[in-house]
Amino acid sequence: MRLHEWVALEEGHYRAEGLEPELLSDVMHRVSSHAGDPYFERPQDLPFLAGGMEVANSACEWGSVCNAGAGMGKFVPDLYGVARFALFASPGSKVTRLVELAGVPVGVGLMAGSHFTTLMTLEHVLPAEDIKIENIGGPGRRLLALLNGEVEVANLLDPEITIAEEKGLRKLASGEFRTLFWVAPGIPASALGAYFRALRSADSALRSEPGRYMHLWKNNIPPGLEGDYDWSKFGLGEVLVFEKYPESTFAETLEFARRWGLDKNVRADTYKELAAPVSL
Repeated sequence: MRLHEWVALEEGHYRAEGLEPELLSDVMHRVSSHAGDPYFERPQDLPFLAGGMEVANSACEWGSVCNAGAGMGKFVPDLYGVARFALFASPGSKVTRLVELAGVPVGVGLMAGSHFTTLMTLEHVLPAEDIKIENIGGPGRRLLALLNGEVEVANLLDPEITIAEEKGLRKLASGEFRTLFWVAPGIPASALGAYFRALRSADSALRSEPGRYMHLWKNNIPPGLEGDYDWSKFGLGEVLVFEKYPESTFAETLEFARRWGLDKNVRADTYKELAAPVSL
């Protein structure tokens, strides 16, 4: 959903911090393209379950907290991201308002940002029993499912939001949500600190001269959606906020997951157990 890692590579921010990270672009594309894999078998889960991999990833705040609670790494409390989501209707759909989604399955990725933000959005206009979720898979897969008429409505993220707009799909609702970094517990705090300092430099560069980096979106286009796009229309995508993620917000995040019964795999649930502080 963001450009920071590519900016950090292009501008040498990692190198300046003494790091040589490997970007797992194959995992990124599998995350976007997988077709509804179950929890613990999603492409984003596997590096954390492989054992010994010093991997850093990110997910929505609810997902990162639940993933850490389920034994897949820890979340980083020293910064958070702000990303976009949007619910779109398929080309043949007659749905124009959220209230018309009573009983209509909405395509999401299981236990990911699209899942939680769909619940968060629809609970304001529909009774819980009328909200229907369908695990379609990753964001690229969800957009393809919309275009192919496999699902009537789906929740999309960046860069799929801009592609859906370019293709003329009807947007029903949009908003923003927080993300948290989700990291393997074996990574030294010093390495994490260096990693996030590099991303902070990338965030500053991206906000200062966004047009200089828009072409990097080509790295994030999922398989099956490649095209000759006008990169200037894609915008910043996810941005980073270098402030503490409060313990009170952590409690609210976990309570939301519990209220919807999405905490079934959570074995540890305290901030102290699940947070991996770093020095920035």
